[in-house]
Amino acid sequence: MSQFKGYYPLVRPRRMRRDDFSRRLMQESMVTPNDFIYPVFVLEGQGQREPVPSMPGVERLSIDLLIEEAKVSARLGIPAMALFPVVPMEKKSEDAAEAYNPNGLAQTAVRALKDAVPEIGVITDVALDPFTTHGQDGLIDETGYVLNDETVDVLTQQALSHAEAGADVVAPSDMMDGRIGAIREALEEGGHIHTRILAYSAKYASSFYGPFRDAVGSAANLGAGNKYTYQMDPHNSDEALQEVAMDLEEGADMVMIKPGMPYLDIVRRVKETFGVPTFAYHVSGEYAMLKAAGQNGWIDERACVLEALACMKRAGADGILTYYARQALEWMD
Repeated sequence: MSQFKGYYPLVRPRRMRRDDFSRRLMQESMVTPNDFIYPVFVLEGQGQREPVPSMPGVERLSIDLLIEEAKVSARLGIPAMALFPVVPMEKKSEDAAEAYNPNGLAQTAVRALKDAVPEIGVITDVALDPFTTHGQDGLIDETGYVLNDETVDVLTQQALSHAEAGADVVAPSDMMDGRIGAIREALEEGGHIHTRILAYSAKYASSFYGPFRDAVGSAANLGAGNKYTYQMDPHNSDEALQEVAMDLEEGADMVMIKPGMPYLDIVRRVKETFGVPTFAYHVSGEYAMLKAAGQNGWIDERACVLEALACMKRAGADGILTYYARQALEWMD
C-alpha cells in the first residue's frame, strides 16, 4: 500500500470521481461472466418445471429443460453450473444410499449435460441432506448426532459416482472432518486425477439457507433440527482459516465461503492468507431478500444486486455462485 499522503486543496480525490470516464479508468474490481457459477435445481421427469415459492424467478427443472438452460448459459459465457438434485421422498432413507446410485438423478443429469453441452463445467454437490429422511448432511446415531467417519464413507462413494458420471468438479458441502482427504484419495485410486475438488471449507450455520432447503425439499425433513454440530459458528473467523488450511492440505483445489455478503471478511482473510482460488456463495436467503425488496419497490434491484456482486469480487472472491448469474449478465450487457 502506498504511503502517499496528499493535502487539500492540491489533492482533490473527487476530481477522479467527477466524470464517468475517469471513474471507469480507476475502477479496481470488475465483475465479468467469467466470475459466475450458476446454481440449478434438477428434478425427475420430462418437461417438468416447478417454481420455488421462496425464490421468485428460480425453478426446479427436469433434465431436458436443464439442458436448454445450460445451452443458454454457455452462450452467455458462464463457465460452470452447480447441480442440486430434488429427490422424491420415496428415495430418501436413513443411510442416504440414493446419493451414490450410479443411475441417480444427479449422476444422470451430469451425463446428459456433458453430452449435450460439453463446454460448460459441471459442479456437483456432495452432501447427503437431499437424500436423508431426517434432512441432515450425514448419517445419524440414535440420539440424532451426525456421525463423522461413517458419513465420510458415504460422501466418498457419492463423490466417486459423480466423477464416474463425468462431473468436472465435486463440491463437498457437508463440513465433515477429513472428507476432502478421503475423497481425493478415492479419486486418485479411481483414475480421476483431473476431477477437481471445490471444498466448502468455511460453511457457516447460517440462517440465510431457508429458501434453499425449501428448493431441495430438505426443510420439512429437518424440521426444528439444526446443523450446529458440524457447520461453523457465525461468530468465528480464525476457525475458518484452520478449516481452509486442512482442506488444502488434504487436496482441495478451490475453497468456498458460504454465505457470501455477510461473510466478506472471511473471503478477504482466506484470500490474503492462502492465495488459492476462493469462491463466495451468494446464498438463497440473500437472493430472496434482494428479490422481495426489489419486487416491492423498496430498492433498485438491479443496482443493489450488481453492487452486492461487486462487493464479493472486491473482497477477493475469484468466483461467485449466485442465482442471479443469468439476470446479472443481462443487466451488465
